[in-house]
Amino acid sequence: MRFDVVSIFPEYLAPLDLSLIGKARAEGILELVVHDLRSYTADRHRTVDDTPYGGGAGMVMKPEPWAQALEDISAVSAVSDGARPTLIVPSPAGEVFNQKLAYELAGEEHLVFACGRYEGIDERVLDWAASEYTVRPVSLGDYVLNGGEVAVLAMVEAIGRLIPGVVGNPESLIEESHSDGLLEYPVYTKPSSWRDHEVPEVLLSGNHGKIAKFRKELQLRRTSQRRPDLIDALDVSNFSKTDRNVLWDLGYAVVEGRAVRRDNE
Repeated sequence: MRFDVVSIFPEYLAPLDLSLIGKARAEGILELVVHDLRSYTADRHRTVDDTPYGGGAGMVMKPEPWAQALEDISAVSAVSDGARPTLIVPSPAGEVFNQKLAYELAGEEHLVFACGRYEGIDERVLDWAASEYTVRPVSLGDYVLNGGEVAVLAMVEAIGRLIPGVVGNPESLIEESHSDGLLEYPVYTKPSSWRDHEVPEVLLSGNHGKIAKFRKELQLRRTSQRRPDLIDALDVSNFSKTDRNVLWDLGYAVVEGRAVRRDNE
């Protein structure tokens, strides 16, 4: 899989040389190229922005440097016949990035990230790029960053770790937050007693069936407390009687495969 990132601050992406993503790059599991947008400017000041039409605060990124950068990248893209690279534009006006989208994008052959700055990229770039790319504005959440680099660091790591061979133990990808629509259960390590805090006794029992039930209950309780919106979106049609009892204890009834708050029935 190939990632390309275009930014006016290419050094911002240096952390992608570290940890598992850096190791995967070194081993050739994934290819990641960072491009300096200013290298596609023609003036001595290497200008990438200008004032917005219609007035307003801030500056807007000029279209031509972006067009030239994206043309160069698409020219070397090695996607399969009939496919096209995906252009991801970090934007608070985009679809929200989540684990489901991370899995979807991990199945692509070539992802290109356009790191906007200032008030954003001239909208015509996205319209123009649609002839060569699948264009997807994507947001990390309902807040605004100074630029797209932070969002790209998060997305590349979230997507890259799903590529086979990047994470040493692929089973660790299964039992983690959002993999099944729930938050991950709490984890513990040695010693079993630490500063008057004990590891739950069931985890020391060796009974894997009881441990699995205990962890699922903790997932449901943690998710209900911290992210009740995830409970509302769950498909619980295949939940066990034990899991349904936990939901009932948390104030939910199972109605047509969904967890419904009992005060809303």
